[in-house]
Amino acid sequence: MSVFKIFRIAASGLTAERLRMDTIANNLANANTTRTPEGGPYRRQVPVFAPILDKFMRAGTAQRSGFSGGGVQVVGVVSDPSPPRLVYDPQHPDANADGYVEMPNVHVVKEMVDLITATRAYEANIAALNSAKSMAQRALEIGR
Repeated sequence: MSVFKIFRIAASGLTAERLRMDTIANNLANANTTRTPEGGPYRRQVPVFAPILDKFMRAGTAQRSGFSGGGVQVVGVVSDPSPPRLVYDPQHPDANADGYVEMPNVHVVKEMVDLITATRAYEANIAALNSAKSMAQRALEIGR
């Protein structure tokens, strides 16, 4: 595997995890939003990732090295289909006839756990990038 391929794979992971952290921040910012332009409460957003396969795997032939990965790509950001939380607050302007308000399906604790996981994955990609950079520098020093 070339060093440049390692850079590409780590960079795709950094990009994906940054988007994941941005999505989590957006979810946390809208944790109490009861009105959206679409109507109803805010829906939690979740990024969807897919592997990037090498050209050999896309062509349907086996690769000799056994490694077929080429990084990760973001397929899209989808809404979490779980139902909104119902909170009893008859004074709220968005309360229904029974006094319940539909609140976003964002759980702060779950978002924080996802944020820690995304941060660790981001740090792991930085470590891989730094290791590849160090290997490339040492390879260049051999030629001196």
